[in-house]
Amino acid sequence: MRKRNNNIYRWINNPTKYQQIVFENLIKKGKKTKFGKDHKFHDIKDISTFKNNIPLRRYEEIEPYIKKARNNEKNILWPGKVKFFAKSSGTTDNKSKYIPITKDSLSHCHFRAGKDMLSLYENNFPKKNIYNGKGLMLGGSISKDLSNKNGDLSAILLDQFPFWVSYHRVPDISTALMKEWNQKLNKIAIQAINENITNITGVPSWMLILLKRIVKISGKKNICEVWPNLELYMHGGINFEPYRSQFDKLIPNNKMNYLEGYNASEGFFGLQDLKKSKGLLLLLNNGIFYEFIEISDYKKGIRETIGLDQVRQKVNYVIIITTNAGLWRYIIGDLVCFTTTFPFRIKITGRITSCINSFGEELMVHNTDRAITYCCEKFNCSISDYTVAPIFLDEHCGCHQWLIEFNKKPENINQFIMEIDIYLKKINSDYEAKRYQNIILQEPKIVVLENNEFYIWLKENNRLGGQFKVPRLSENRELADNIISISRSFQQ
Repeated sequence: MRKRNNNIYRWINNPTKYQQIVFENLIKKGKKTKFGKDHKFHDIKDISTFKNNIPLRRYEEIEPYIKKARNNEKNILWPGKVKFFAKSSGTTDNKSKYIPITKDSLSHCHFRAGKDMLSLYENNFPKKNIYNGKGLMLGGSISKDLSNKNGDLSAILLDQFPFWVSYHRVPDISTALMKEWNQKLNKIAIQAINENITNITGVPSWMLILLKRIVKISGKKNICEVWPNLELYMHGGINFEPYRSQFDKLIPNNKMNYLEGYNASEGFFGLQDLKKSKGLLLLLNNGIFYEFIEISDYKKGIRETIGLDQVRQKVNYVIIITTNAGLWRYIIGDLVCFTTTFPFRIKITGRITSCINSFGEELMVHNTDRAITYCCEKFNCSISDYTVAPIFLDEHCGCHQWLIEFNKKPENINQFIMEIDIYLKKINSDYEAKRYQNIILQEPKIVVLENNEFYIWLKENNRLGGQFKVPRLSENRELADNIISISRSFQQ
């Protein structure tokens, strides 16, 4: 652990040097691929030539290469054959993305980051010992075709963990990779109840469902009565704050620790390195080379990127990645903001497409998450999920519609949505300007969901479990109208 921490501090203190090393290694590997030959990697001597030779790409633009790799062709995006693909869906359509997972990305990105996370945890909490018990890992499912395996990233990681991790893990691998979600949750609960669980890992929204089921099946009052030695929850995928109060209620232990990781199908990008850090340490030595574009420039069609030496705090950036999974100058779709620049720490502020700017309000996910968190605390309530979409009243004005499923409702729903509106005005000047005198943006409306509509939507779209989640914001009405249609079916 001490040696690993020393290695971490080396790249923290020498970010430019280690990013250059990562860049050179990626280019060296890429020369052996079809992609490298198509883009004249043999001419790339520096980052400037790299940018000139390789255009930025979304998934649709790199998909032809991925299809070749999925057809068992070798040396396409990365040397050798790719045996694993992390399957993910778009926000509202059913088109699946298949993100390549190579041996290098497993070993030198995902697994390395996981070890770094545990090392930093031990460093920050030296009197703790999560290894006296077992870890509960909640993941998705995996399937196999003739040439490769595909499924949730979490399932691929579970399938490929070394034996010493599997030895300390609950549930067993066959249960962990089950597709039928309800049956899977019950089996996990039954297997885990009598184990000495010291740490849990998974997406907050799904982990809450599992923990509540464990409490119910066990007949205990809370999780502390089930697992008295539980000390750590490692989470990611969505903002944790809207769910914190529910975890505090389920795990009433002030010694419980929560650590966040930024682990996507495309790579493990960041982790919480300090107990009270408000940002995630950007991982600079895990086989990922980073570039950035200010979101304001990106929306103007500007595609000129900058490196770490030029980023500024409190600016929203589109993150561009080149990885040891063979993603070259890939636009992942996330927006990040730097909270510190020495060391480089980031927070996820939303998605390029997951925002609402239908009326010039520039509403971002981190705005709505903060508003929901604040109002839940103020009104002593809690949510299961939510989504927001615009309502167009005419070509010049409209309002926002909030679809919220509560675990515990506020006493006054109207006051709740009014307070959300007030809070958003305080933290988002664009929203405040468009709300002025209701001329452009009128007061928000709320739809309270009471029949597990989000769960039904996820199930109907084959998105139960794993890393799937409900999109928070959308500039179109497709998702909102689908959810409302499900809700109305209960009223008929």
